[in-house]
Amino acid sequence: MTQILTLQQRRVSVIGILAVLLTALAVVLLTQGPDESQSLWSRRPTGFPQLVSITPLPEVDGEMCQWVSVSATSSMGTVFPSQAVTGLGQETNLGNTANRPPLRVIHDPSPGYSSVAVDPVRNEVVMTDENLFQILVYDRLTNTPRSAEMSEPKRVISGLNTKIEFQCGVYIDPTSGDIYAVNNDTVNALVIFSRQARGNVPPDREIETPHGTFGVAVDEDAQELFLTVQHDSAVVVYNKMASGEEPPIRLLQGDRTRLADPHGIAVDSKNGLLFVTNHGALHDVSADLLTADSEGATRKANWPLDRSAAVPGSGKLLPPTITVYSLKASGNTPPLRVIEGPHTHMNWPTGIAVDPERGDLFVANDAGDSILVFDASARGDATPIRVLKGPQSRIKNPTGVALDLKNDELWVANFGNHSTTVYKRDASGDTPPLRVIRSAAADKPTLMIGNPGAIDFDTRRGEILVPN
Repeated sequence: MTQILTLQQRRVSVIGILAVLLTALAVVLLTQGPDESQSLWSRRPTGFPQLVSITPLPEVDGEMCQWVSVSATSSMGTVFPSQAVTGLGQETNLGNTANRPPLRVIHDPSPGYSSVAVDPVRNEVVMTDENLFQILVYDRLTNTPRSAEMSEPKRVISGLNTKIEFQCGVYIDPTSGDIYAVNNDTVNALVIFSRQARGNVPPDREIETPHGTFGVAVDEDAQELFLTVQHDSAVVVYNKMASGEEPPIRLLQGDRTRLADPHGIAVDSKNGLLFVTNHGALHDVSADLLTADSEGATRKANWPLDRSAAVPGSGKLLPPTITVYSLKASGNTPPLRVIEGPHTHMNWPTGIAVDPERGDLFVANDAGDSILVFDASARGDATPIRVLKGPQSRIKNPTGVALDLKNDELWVANFGNHSTTVYKRDASGDTPPLRVIRSAAADKPTLMIGNPGAIDFDTRRGEILVPN
């Protein structure tokens, strides 16, 4: 009341007196008990913001925040060192917030297979692990017993020196056995390792790529390498032996291309065709919106228009599609044909592989828990000629698919259950796999946390919400 008396003594204006009265009323409300405060306006909605409570800040001396350098977050091991993780019952140092360990961690400790490629020459299969940032190499005939926890890979490439993060596409050079791994986020590079690589080793070669690359395919006849660019709806084509900052030799981007959040990509060299799966998210781009920094002299030839060129308010969600182009297509070129419509049963079509011998097109239908097989010449609202799906098939959230034509086998990377499954090439229906390679116990749930971008808490249901 000292401040109020002082103001009264100064004979402030009517506006000042009203302000004082409102302040005093707020103090009264905050000092009353729960039952008393409920009897006032807090019980009745007013349609306007209301003061609910105040928590006073503790009095401290010196700096309010302790800053952490960029270098201190260069690895997950630095941010959350293993020795810092504690249980709910353990004490934590609440005074030093910069080094305060988490009470608990929600994390899948097992590899999550995101893509697969087969090397029939050397009898090996390679999977990318988007959960723990690894490349795993197994014997092609590995078959994890139902009772086993997992199967040990022959080789593992993993660690900060490898420059692999959120890798979602993989390709094996049929001649050398080199492994090409695509980084989708945080590291804008395609990394290439020799067949002998293992452990925390740097790539033998790398190519700077646009942000958000996803799928990879190679035309061995033309020695050209194709990458889909997810966020900016584009396809970039490099010389297969490119390295460093060498620019793409061709670019496919624009509204006429019908590219919309492209993911998987497959090359049919025999018929000169390129197949691309699209989830359907799209926004318009305009070169007029490029800033001086993004448009400067360092901008490469055939580099796609990126987020800085996005037209505000132009975002849209379209039905999923498979778009088909000539292998030499470039610029804002429309597809030769499009597969789309409700009869396709596509729901987040991701990995894709083409069988030029039989004219079949295999699609990993992520949200549909299925493998869809189309006639490679299909167009429009085409019905799949075969569908591989069901509990016995053990297909769950498939994101990668590969064909082994030499051994007449179909491989599927299941991000939803820690497994890669193998079938006869013509399998359909609810067919059990010939073999299974697992990275965790058969009944262990998959958290499905992949590149989380935010977090929220539902207080009503007691649930943590994590968009990925």
